[in-house]
Formats: sequence, C-alpha cells, structure tokens
Amino acid sequence: MDFRINGRAVAVDVDLRTSLLDLLRDHLELTGSKKGCNQGACGACTVLVDGERINACLALAVQYQGREIVTVEGLADGDRLHHLQAAFVAHDGFQCGYCTPGQLCSAIAMAAELERGVPSHVTEDLAAEDIALSRDELRERMSGNLCRCGAYNGIAAAIAETFGEEVRDAHIRQGRAA
Repeated sequence: MDFRINGRAVAVDVDLRTSLLDLLRDHLELTGSKKGCNQGACGACTVLVDGERINACLALAVQYQGREIVTVEGLADGDRLHHLQAAFVAHDGFQCGYCTPGQLCSAIAMAAELERGVPSHVTEDLAAEDIALSRDELRERMSGNLCRCGAYNGIAAAIAETFGEEVRDAHIRQGRAA
C-alpha cells in the first residue's frame, strides 16, 4: 500500500485489516497518535486526512491510500512548533499529554471547519457564512476529544488564542468583518 504521511511517500506491506492507527503506530513507528478506547469515543487517535479529522482507530489503512495523512509528528516545522502546539505549552493545555496529539489535530481541523462555515450542533444561525469561535462553539466542536487529566481550560484557552484570531484575520483578508 502507498501512503502520503506527513509530507512523505510511504510504501508498506500490511494486512488489509490493519487499522490506520495500527499502521501509524506499529508499522511506521509514528507513536504520537494514541490508542485510547479503540472504539472512536475518546479522540486520542485523531489524525488529519486531507485536512479532515478522523478517528484512526476506526479507519482501515487501505481506505486512505494516496491521501494526505498528517499526524501530530507532522505539525511542527522542524524544531519550530506549530503555533497551536506552542499555545498548548503556554496555557498548560496538557498534563499527562496522552490526549494532546488528538486534541491538536482535532483543533486544527475544527478551525478549518469554521473557516468554511460548517455549522455545529450549537450554531444559532445555520445559514450564517461567518461562525464565531465562541466558548460554546469551541467546546461543542472539541467534544469528541476527551482529556483524562481535566486540562480542558488550558486546552480551550490555547485553541481560542490560536484560532480565534486566525479565523478573524481570515475573514478580514476576505473582505468580511468577523
């Protein structure tokens, strides 16, 4: 099977029943994504596929051949942390760090959803082109990622600091007020 993972072409020979998470962790030694519940309920295994967040524990690797897969290892630019990773550090958005990779990938995809105007369960105006990253929107959109240590306040603060401003800036660049 041929994959594109963190910007690199990867060819592997694995059983067709191998999950994407097991491919990443067991065959490619990309151990950032964690196996939490192995049932898609905790979000510890969240990775990005073509910019969309998925639970890698529920996905068969064979389904994602030829698509762009990004794990937490692919977020930083060399030694320079992704701005969300730096915000997690600044806001103490992690404690044990087990959920952090999934939280990071999920938040990056969440920001892209907001930019595209994808509503959530708590979005008041479903026809709105601009959706503000309110406290309720953030918490609803990140609800599939559990933190066993309870670092939610730091996680939410890091995401709000990082993407609240980015989302506003993107709308300003597009000629719309945020």
